[in-house]
Amino acid sequence: MKNINGKKISIIMPAYNEEDRIIGSLKETVKTFDDFKANYEIIIVDDGSKDKTYEAAGNFARRINEKRIIVQRNRANYGKGRALRKGFKYATGDYIIFLDADMDLHPGQIDTFFDIMELTDSDIVIGSKRHPNSQLFYPWERRVMSAVYFFIVKMLFGLPINDTQTGLKLFKAHVLKEIFKKFISRKFAFDLELLVTAHLFGYKIAEAPVCIQSQRGYNRIGLGTVYKMCLDTIAIYMRYVRSRTKRLASKLKSKKRSRHRK
Repeated sequence: MKNINGKKISIIMPAYNEEDRIIGSLKETVKTFDDFKANYEIIIVDDGSKDKTYEAAGNFARRINEKRIIVQRNRANYGKGRALRKGFKYATGDYIIFLDADMDLHPGQIDTFFDIMELTDSDIVIGSKRHPNSQLFYPWERRVMSAVYFFIVKMLFGLPINDTQTGLKLFKAHVLKEIFKKFISRKFAFDLELLVTAHLFGYKIAEAPVCIQSQRGYNRIGLGTVYKMCLDTIAIYMRYVRSRTKRLASKLKSKKRSRHRK
C-alpha cells in the first residue's frame, strides 16, 4: 500500500445478522489496516438486522475508543446496495473499499488491489472468482449459482470482466460519486448495475485474484433471493439498453451537426 501516498481509505462494510461475527471482523480489519500503516476509517452499516449486530459493532467501537469506526443502520432490511450507498454518504476517503462483513474475503488481500490499480491505471479493481490465481473454498451450490449468473450477465451485457458479485472491491472515490448520480438499483443486483454504469461512463475496471474461505460452510442465498436477483437483472438490462440507445442517438446527432457545419 506504499503507492497511495498517505491518502485516506474508507472501508464500507454492510452487515445483516452478523452478531456472532461482526466483532471478529472488525478486529481483523482494524489489525490489517494498522499493519498497513494506512490512514483509514471503517463504516459499518447494519441493514436492518434482526439480531444485535448494530449494538455489538457500536459497543466494540466505544470499548476500544476507536473514532475511525462509524456505525450506522437502516431501520429495515433494504438490501446490500442501499447499505453501501448509505455508507458512502459518511465516507471521507480518497479510496473506497467494499468489504463483506462475514470475512469470507480477508481484507489483507486489498494490498494487491492497490498494486493492480496503479499498474493498470484503473479506476476500479474488483475481486474475481474467475481470475486464474483465485482460490475458492466455499459450498458447491454457490459455485453453480455463480457460474450460471455469470453466463447470463455475459450474454446480456458483454462486460469486459469475468465476475461482478465478489464482495471485495476498490474504487477511486470520485468514480462512485459520479456513478451514484445516475444509479437506481439498491437491492439484489446492485454490484452488477454499479459495474455496468461504470463501464458506460468509460471508467477502467481491472480484476484481481481473491482467496474466498467460507466462514459458514453452507449457502445462505435462498431461491427467493435468486428469483429477485433475476428480476433486478432484467430491469437493469432494460435500463442499459435505453441508455446505450440514447448515447448512440446523441453521437449520431453530433456527427450530423459537424457534417452540416463543414
